[in-house]
Amino acid sequence: MDPDFWHQRWREDRIGFHQHAPTPLLLKHWSALALTPGSQVFVPLAGKSLDLVWLAAQGHRVLGVELSPLAVAQFFAEHGLTPQVHDSRCGRHYRAGDIELICGDVFGLDADVLADCAAVYDRAALIALPPPLRHRYVRELHALLPVGCRGLLITLEYPQHEKQGPPFAVPEAEVRELYGRDWWVETLERRDILAQQPGFVAEGVSALETVVYRLSKR
Repeated sequence: MDPDFWHQRWREDRIGFHQHAPTPLLLKHWSALALTPGSQVFVPLAGKSLDLVWLAAQGHRVLGVELSPLAVAQFFAEHGLTPQVHDSRCGRHYRAGDIELICGDVFGLDADVLADCAAVYDRAALIALPPPLRHRYVRELHALLPVGCRGLLITLEYPQHEKQGPPFAVPEAEVRELYGRDWWVETLERRDILAQQPGFVAEGVSALETVVYRLSKR
């Protein structure tokens, strides 16, 4: 994905991936990670997700990364927050309370930034990337997360030839191939959601499932 693609989506407010409530599958399965209070959670390609606020409300320190300055600005404005701002080699950091967003390229992060992350939450990152970038995302970015890091990953599965991504279909076999070298992968739930996604139906998609995985880095 060209960064300009995402900048244009935000400029034109074509952000159908943004949800107006915390993700139900997050609420249902987050406790499976059994994190201690105060743990830091990494959220890649965070957008202005309400999941960030929910995670902070559970007592976590939240570290999100987002390419679009518009998304970052809208997140803090919509929640009435005035962040402290500073720059680093990884981008521009915005922090308010227990939520920090880095506006920059997720592939520009380094191990020092992620060293304190006890967990990673991915609802919209892996499925936003075409296959070559998915491999880079897992093999390079997730390699920076510390041993023992836990993860909650939510994906979509549908016949890829029936719709042009993003979001892309990421089948379970690919998830296990991508993560299996360095992470334990456990399927927590598989749910048919086609009836709740009229946009997919309108594009002619014949089947749509969402899948939740629990990850643990070896």
